[in-house]
Amino acid sequence: MGLLGAIEAGGTKFVVAVADENYNVIERSAFPTLDGEKTLDQVIAFFDQFDNIDAIGIAAFGPIDIVTNSKTYGYVLDTPKRGWSGYDFLGRMKAWRDIPYFWTTDVNGAGWAEFETGAAKDVNNMVYLTVGTGVGAGIVSGGHLVSGYGHPEAGHIFLQKHPEDTYEGHCPFHGDNCLEGLAAGPAIEARWQMSAKEIPDDHLAWKIEAYYLAQAALDYTMILRPEKIIFGGGVPHRDILFPLIRESFAEQMSDYLEVPDLDDYIVPVANGDNAGILGCFYLAKTLLTA
Repeated sequence: MGLLGAIEAGGTKFVVAVADENYNVIERSAFPTLDGEKTLDQVIAFFDQFDNIDAIGIAAFGPIDIVTNSKTYGYVLDTPKRGWSGYDFLGRMKAWRDIPYFWTTDVNGAGWAEFETGAAKDVNNMVYLTVGTGVGAGIVSGGHLVSGYGHPEAGHIFLQKHPEDTYEGHCPFHGDNCLEGLAAGPAIEARWQMSAKEIPDDHLAWKIEAYYLAQAALDYTMILRPEKIIFGGGVPHRDILFPLIRESFAEQMSDYLEVPDLDDYIVPVANGDNAGILGCFYLAKTLLTA
């Protein structure tokens, strides 16, 4: 077997890497996200160094078209990121080198890494939620990534507002009705006039944030009945948050459903900042072992 490639395509930066079949990284690089053409020029220049890449996993910021029989399969769909709406990401890569590509979302990539070797490695059903600049989810059910007419947009589920929250919301589509509009990093900063890193542990901000993340976990529990819910991204780096989420989850569940021990049910990522690249490698290899 030759090499595996990984493209973690974020809205702020791209990370690209190659590894051997045992996932030992041979080379890795990162650069700021420009428009589609300029960014893919850099991606291709990186991979041009290697002649024996057998497959590449791509985990891209969305929304993207993942429906294989769609006319826009492989495209980035409407996005506020300049130079990306309607861009044929996968088509550009295939034009460069016609090898197998696993095309999915950034949260699916990180979520798959947690499923394979991270916090969900011992279960078959899990929800991975990243809370950072935006909110998104990768969902695994019965050992498979969940998708249908498109990929899940679980960061835009509607929520009840916390009674002490007067913030008007950050989401340009849903205002103060959806999870991303209320709980993403920019919403926290706009509400409190300081970043999540600057907010002290005893601030009301964390009680409100925990309320929203617990409410989301409750909704996913009701619909999907996962064995594990994993939170990643910049916001859940704060240690104070997980006890508050579990406490709020129990209050909002109100003994309706039995769930696993909350300390083992609502958990942080285990692969850290490497989850996205690892997931791309793992998904690329599935194309060669199917």
